[in-house]
Amino acid sequence: MLAVALCGTAMGQSDRWQQRIKYNITVNMDVHTNRFAGTEKMEYWNNSPDTLKRVFIHLYWNAFQPNSMMDVRSRELGKVLLGYTRKGEAVYDWDSRVKDRISKLQPNEIGFQHVQSVKVNGKEQKLTEHETILEVTLDKPLAPKSVTSFDVAFEAQVPLQVRRSGRDNAEGIRYSMSQWYPKMVEYDYQGWNANPYVAREFYGVWGDYDVNITIDKNYLVAGSGTLQNPNEIGFGYQADNVRIKQPTGNTLTWKFSAQNVHDFMWAADTAYQLITRKPANGPLLYIVYKRVDSLETRWQKVADTAALAYPYIAKTFGPYPYKNYSFVQGGDGGMEYPMATLIKNASVGTALHEWMHSWYQGMMGTNESLYPWMDEGFTTYAETRVSGYLRKNPNFWWDDMYKSYYDLAKSGKEEPMSTHSDHYNTNYAYSRAAYSKGGVFMEQLSYIIGNETLDKVLLEYYKEWHFKHPNPNDFIRVAEKLSNIELQWYKEYWVYTTKTIDYAVGDINMASGKSVVNLKRIGLMPMPLDVLITYKDGTKEMHYVPMNLMYGEKPAEDASIRRIVHPEWHWTDPEYSLELNHNIADIKEVEIDPSQRLADLNRGNNKLTIP
Repeated sequence: MLAVALCGTAMGQSDRWQQRIKYNITVNMDVHTNRFAGTEKMEYWNNSPDTLKRVFIHLYWNAFQPNSMMDVRSRELGKVLLGYTRKGEAVYDWDSRVKDRISKLQPNEIGFQHVQSVKVNGKEQKLTEHETILEVTLDKPLAPKSVTSFDVAFEAQVPLQVRRSGRDNAEGIRYSMSQWYPKMVEYDYQGWNANPYVAREFYGVWGDYDVNITIDKNYLVAGSGTLQNPNEIGFGYQADNVRIKQPTGNTLTWKFSAQNVHDFMWAADTAYQLITRKPANGPLLYIVYKRVDSLETRWQKVADTAALAYPYIAKTFGPYPYKNYSFVQGGDGGMEYPMATLIKNASVGTALHEWMHSWYQGMMGTNESLYPWMDEGFTTYAETRVSGYLRKNPNFWWDDMYKSYYDLAKSGKEEPMSTHSDHYNTNYAYSRAAYSKGGVFMEQLSYIIGNETLDKVLLEYYKEWHFKHPNPNDFIRVAEKLSNIELQWYKEYWVYTTKTIDYAVGDINMASGKSVVNLKRIGLMPMPLDVLITYKDGTKEMHYVPMNLMYGEKPAEDASIRRIVHPEWHWTDPEYSLELNHNIADIKEVEIDPSQRLADLNRGNNKLTIP
């Protein structure tokens, strides 16, 4: 009921329409052939103002076949030299998880999803398969503000694990079942988002899922949603003091339900171990991993850390709205899904990163194909911030994120963050932009509007836009309203260009009895400046120079240091004269951005020390 109530609240936050869907999926898994047959009823609400003459459905697993788009794209990028060496050898732009593995899959190892029929009111519709996208031409268009039921019959073969989903991964997990069912493509204010499955991220319709999975009785199943028949299933899901009856046949049917999510993942193995944690005022946490005694304590640490982190996460980013969340061993690294993640091993950092995706992918549902940095970057920021809190470490936690961005900016391979995630020229440029530059976007915003204001923005963004598929402007507008600072320039420069930041301290001269510090803008991206002046008597002053496009200023962040606000710096001017009411002889040091939140590409010219 909680998720439904939140959905109703979210609907009132904005007048942007959204499609809606309800899935009822039933599958029967044959663990000997690695195939399953299924039926799927989709109730689809066309809440748009448009008449839809066709719909599109994702068939993700068709990517795991030789010469698929994913296979060809991976092998082509693997020919690209990145311009540096590792252990004395040239580095190519492979995705190490995929490489040329798809091209070598045998017929019994490939993946496929075959839709046998799509019926509306008992009548079969015309189907055209475009590898991983199924086009359904409707005999009767979907009218605006209408509801239509689709009955889908399909069969699938689970691929040998290559990327995210599949069977028999390197850790021996039998089934990692993500992207496993025919999934309706999202239709939004920009039209159909029928992205072929080439490499990257996902985008889905908010909806409710009822999923029935029949599988060999020796398999423990975990994943998205809440198990509806735990006292029939057992495996640690049952209530205390419940005695589980042994099944009469060779299979069990697991019944899951999930409300107001945009995807559904599950995993299964005969050696899974289940442990639980319940943080205060938080969801029930399931930690599901392959039983290996030497790794027991590491998985226990994942469980304990997640429970310890939750109160801070809820306070900083907003409460988790679902009953439960599952950390499930499987896949090829870490991959997030609503109410669950697949992680290959007991890495606390990976677990925290994937859980924070519950906020910036699971609850926000941003179009990751168009704005991967709003998912991966915001999540990287959140993971880093939570890690800093847990370790009570006052050091600059964002250092690695910034260094990664600096490497990208200096590499000659950077592309604007507005590039579609599948269309970056290199895997390198995509990952550094989405994760690192996207994370810097958030921390650098705290430099522009102030830490306390950013904290308010994080919570208001959650309140205003969860379950709403926000875009970059939606986030920026929240930040503008709470900071009273105009920020479109920041979005335009940081997202839509590759212009960089480089400020320098120039000469210091005397004029009219004042010291005048010459500040230089060398990079092409303008920013406001914090300039810390340290005097030889030990006193300090923070001199703040707003940038004119802001039409505002951030509040003072450190009450222990006197702050002086100067006239705004026009973005067109390459230099600025900073006047100080002190003699040059009194000055010990001038430093631009002592907090190091400004992503200045050359920090070597940010400080001037006077002997």
